[in-house]
Amino acid sequence: MPDLDPATPPVPGQITAPSGAQALRYVFLLLDRFTMVSFAAAIEPLRLANRLAGRELYQWRLIGEQGETALCSNGARILLDGPLFETRRDDTVLVCGGLDVARAATRPVLAWLRREARRGTRIGALCTGAWVLAEAGLLDGRRATIHWENQDGFAEKFPDVTLIRTVFVEDGSRLTAAGGTAAIDLMLRQIARDHGAELAGRVADQMIHTAIRSEEDQQRLSSPTRMGARHPRLAQVLARMEANIEEPVSPARLAAEAGLSPRQLERLFARYLGRSPKRYYMELRLERARHLLLQTGMSVMEIALACGFASTAHFSKCYRATYGCTPYRERGAAGAG
Repeated sequence: MPDLDPATPPVPGQITAPSGAQALRYVFLLLDRFTMVSFAAAIEPLRLANRLAGRELYQWRLIGEQGETALCSNGARILLDGPLFETRRDDTVLVCGGLDVARAATRPVLAWLRREARRGTRIGALCTGAWVLAEAGLLDGRRATIHWENQDGFAEKFPDVTLIRTVFVEDGSRLTAAGGTAAIDLMLRQIARDHGAELAGRVADQMIHTAIRSEEDQQRLSSPTRMGARHPRLAQVLARMEANIEEPVSPARLAAEAGLSPRQLERLFARYLGRSPKRYYMELRLERARHLLLQTGMSVMEIALACGFASTAHFSKCYRATYGCTPYRERGAAGAG
């Protein structure tokens, strides 16, 4: 990473940071097919903090298993500083995950992470990188988060990890961010802790990041908000459906619990969601099933039961009607890819 040019003119709003302290270093481990947006969202706040402070507060190194380049999920290749190496005790390692992360959790990567953890290095993960940390056993007994699309499979595969469905989580020497722009919020937290909230706020302004999220903020909008449905009783029913995938609740009972008649519930769903309660609930269950198919080694029967289907035949029929292929073919195609 090049040093700051002392001849560079001051930046508007530049903060004079106290000198003398050694720059903190982040080591980004770029896994095969990592996600560009979460990596950029993590490294750019460090660059901007240096620029606004007028000196080098942070350094960074990019490493990978192959040691020369890393392939991004969008097809771009990033030049690396080198292969896996022994970090300094005060370094922070951030594992950048993306597509097909289980395949990227290779033996050399897992062995390196375990070795660095034994040395006391602070280790974190962005996007699906948390899967690799969990595979290495570095999240056992800890709280962690991962991108919402991977949460169902993660919860099934790693029961010893407490899954928190927020934008980022800090648990001691382990940091996890859900992906996308969540990495910005995680890094702003680090900058604020290292150099004060004012500098973190200035960095957020530079990134046009107008609402800094906390560790308590959820990754996704609520179902009603995502769909533009702002009816309180409908919101109650949607939340009840999401909480009862394995043992679905009947539409009549859902309506009664919300103080509605079945006919009123049908009208609400038709007006706000363009489908019946039964159809929406089925789509919700099938979406969960698809995540489990693609992210876990659970059998098709286990997945069917976990998503409220009494038989694999019924599950397969419903799955094919929605996704155009059977659960067995879906899993086979994913494995071939």
